Amino acid sequence: MKPPIRIAVTGAAGQIGYSLLPRIASGAIFGPHQPVILHLIEIEPALPALGGVVMELDDCAFPLLKGIVATADLNEGFRGVNLAMLVGSVPRKQGMERKDLLGINGKIFIGQGKAIQANAAKDVPAERWFAMTRLDENRAKTQLAKKAGVDVTEVTNLAIWGNHSSTMYPDFYNTKIGTRFAPDVIKDEAWLKGEFISTVQQRGAAIIKARGLSSAASAANAAIDTARSILCPPASNEWTSVAVCSRGDYGIEKGLICSFPIRVPVPGEWEVVQGVPVNDFSRSKIEATVNELKEEKAMVAELLPS
Repeated sequence: MKPPIRIAVTGAAGQIGYSLLPRIASGAIFGPHQPVILHLIEIEPALPALGGVVMELDDCAFPLLKGIVATADLNEGFRGVNLAMLVGSVPRKQGMERKDLLGINGKIFIGQGKAIQANAAKDVPAERWFAMTRLDENRAKTQLAKKAGVDVTEVTNLAIWGNHSSTMYPDFYNTKIGTRFAPDVIKDEAWLKGEFISTVQQRGAAIIKARGLSSAASAANAAIDTARSILCPPASNEWTSVAVCSRGDYGIEKGLICSFPIRVPVPGEWEVVQGVPVNDFSRSKIEATVNELKEEKAMVAELLPS
């Protein structure tokens, strides 16, 4: 048996954590032969609930789960970890401005980043930090598959550009359905430019309206998909969508955390897909979402290193 991989999950007693942890413990990221040790991190008031989560994980008797660390101490939580999934954050509440939310969560993630830097198993350069837009990609794939009347596995190379917000752009022009581009299969340009984009952009809000709570199972699933695509990429080397630290590709400001189409030719080493055609419509959508990212960066400028 291989030595265990240590995986930290923040917000481990929350909704997403509750859906995510059994998947990790059962081998959904690294496969059926890789044992794991879970580092479950929560705030102090949530520790009793976290204790219940630990009991449930114990009761599942996962063969691959070789240990659990449950703590509110960031240094203990990130000590020796090989992978950190930063799920926990403060949700936006009624009357809260976007700047307020970014400021609160920005401070949280700075504290977590410092603890990771000081305690994780290896150095963590910018290339190893990712933000998730796979949920948007998965949502978009399903919408296209339903419209085309095909299985979702037929939809490939769907890129999400920009921010994980209502401005993000699901690039249908370069998406493949089978061996053909999506617009050649779905001959409804008005739907593609209108209802398709708006449905994907507003899907999170629609779920909140329907169930009274934000996305949890689908978000956890997308987190698993993201980690697996980067760390254990499929042989097909298809595109996937991840927000990475921009190197200036497609004219997007360097250092901006932005979603691109990426490939992972070697496990753990990603590259932005080059030469993706960007027409005027796509360019306008990409510029709008990148501008929002720049605005958000400016809102937390005082938290960033000079």
